[in-house]
Amino acid sequence: MTPSAPLVAHLVGSVPLADPTAVFQKVGADLGPHIRSLPDGETGRRADWIGFVRRGLGRNPAFEKDTDVAPFQFKQWDGKVIMEWPLLRFARGRTRSGVGFETGYADNAIASYRAFAEARAAGAIPEGVKFQICAATPLAISYMYITPADQRDFTAAYSAHLIAEIDKIAAALPKDDLSFQWDVCQEVLMWEGFFAQPADYRDDILASLAQIGDAVPAGIELGYHLCYGSPADQHCVIPKDLAVAVAIANGIFGRVRRQVRYLHLPVPHDRADADYFRPLGDLSLPPNTAFYLGCVHAGDESGNARRLEAARRFTAVDGIGSECGWGRADPAKLDAIIAAHKTLIEQP
Repeated sequence: MTPSAPLVAHLVGSVPLADPTAVFQKVGADLGPHIRSLPDGETGRRADWIGFVRRGLGRNPAFEKDTDVAPFQFKQWDGKVIMEWPLLRFARGRTRSGVGFETGYADNAIASYRAFAEARAAGAIPEGVKFQICAATPLAISYMYITPADQRDFTAAYSAHLIAEIDKIAAALPKDDLSFQWDVCQEVLMWEGFFAQPADYRDDILASLAQIGDAVPAGIELGYHLCYGSPADQHCVIPKDLAVAVAIANGIFGRVRRQVRYLHLPVPHDRADADYFRPLGDLSLPPNTAFYLGCVHAGDESGNARRLEAARRFTAVDGIGSECGWGRADPAKLDAIIAAHKTLIEQP
């Protein structure tokens, strides 16, 4: 993209509607001219992002509760415990090789693509818009649900599962019609000290993000979304600035071997100051990699414009979006969220 190209509206993933068809009809009608790709809204069992993976692990005989460690407490930035659950370990007496998982990522993507193609053929989605598939990373599941002693083995097994799911998608759907986004949250939180940090956590994170990025076949465009979580619409960590996000992004660019089509970074509602955006001056975007700024907050059109302008002091911005997905927002506010995107894109 050139600096003078119109801004793109980028959806992170989740949308508070009943099903993919409703998402395609609503977003296609309201934001169609401004989008390059469109997700299915992560509706139904995926509405809580990775909660469905935890529930699946709880039913998997290869795992059991680790009664030797304290339950994991999922906290927001002020220390308030939002949720709590027991960590899992590999079941005693069972082999760790050949562990199977049933996430349904591929089956969901294949079914949603059919609805997407039908909506586009009917004119609800503009021609040229790609179907966007979003998935949580292996480390998101490891850090949140697996006892620390078993995380390395689990990550290897679960990474293999996700790569197999991608291969299944690529075999079933036209690759040039797809955009695949890795949602990178827990890695950002680890970098910020939200979890206990092993000595080699940074190298492990970048190696994992590069591995799963390179696993997306050529022909499917690849993107990364970085965020700070949003349980109860509150961050898990309040970022001082974009330095951590930029460090992780640069690490991804330095290790992944294939083209990264876009990067999306978040902006909290109360930050429109230069200090927050200054690290963008160190962002090493590869050629032909678009930068999307998660600066849009519903009902704050003037603030959205200030955040965009502040970021542009340090780097070119190719598109805008929200900090994170819309799935946990009040469905009654969906029109306001969409309107805020249109207002920022269409401003003089």
